[in-house]
Amino acid sequence: MTDVPKLVEAIKQARESSKRKFKQTFDLVINLKDLDLKKPEQQVDFFIQLPHGRGKINKIAGLIGPEMIDEAKANLDFFILQDDFDKWTAKPKARKLAEDYDFFIAQATIMTKVASAFGRVFGVRGRMPNPKAGCVVPPKASLKALVERLKTMIRVQAKTQPIIQVPLGTEDMKDEQIAENADAVLKQLLNTLVTGKQNIKNAVIKTTMGAPVKIEV
Repeated sequence: MTDVPKLVEAIKQARESSKRKFKQTFDLVINLKDLDLKKPEQQVDFFIQLPHGRGKINKIAGLIGPEMIDEAKANLDFFILQDDFDKWTAKPKARKLAEDYDFFIAQATIMTKVASAFGRVFGVRGRMPNPKAGCVVPPKASLKALVERLKTMIRVQAKTQPIIQVPLGTEDMKDEQIAENADAVLKQLLNTLVTGKQNIKNAVIKTTMGAPVKIEV
């Protein structure tokens, strides 16, 4: 089990190691071992809501049909109607779209068209609407609760390389908040790994420009 007070101490050390004039992010970096990532069942890929958010609110966009216009207007930061997909498929526009928004919600009945229009650009950037995050929805879905969850959600992933790096928060957050975010990620990761703690080689917490501080898992 992880130890929140010890995580707090590691965060204090990481905070002191790199003072900068800009607001830095705290990251959790975990090196894995004894996993065959060519086997899907040994890969790591899950979504988790951070208890205290990541220091910024995720921006959510939609790729929808006309049935969802009212819900999209009420809840999303941006949306594109199916009939307008062709206006956004040029690579520079699609890349900018993928950079500007953290999650994309798609209407299930048009997922084939979403994949055709955006898959090549969104896929490599991890921006395709993902059912695991609840981002593929029926035409009459209510989006409010889903969007609230997505605002504080991150993806924890190791599918090709045995390393995980995820944001835990920013310097303007309290040490205890960042520690509780780290604790939540570590607990779910330990439940996901094939042999739990035995699959973790080492783990550190660091700021954007700071030295890594080792933590016990």
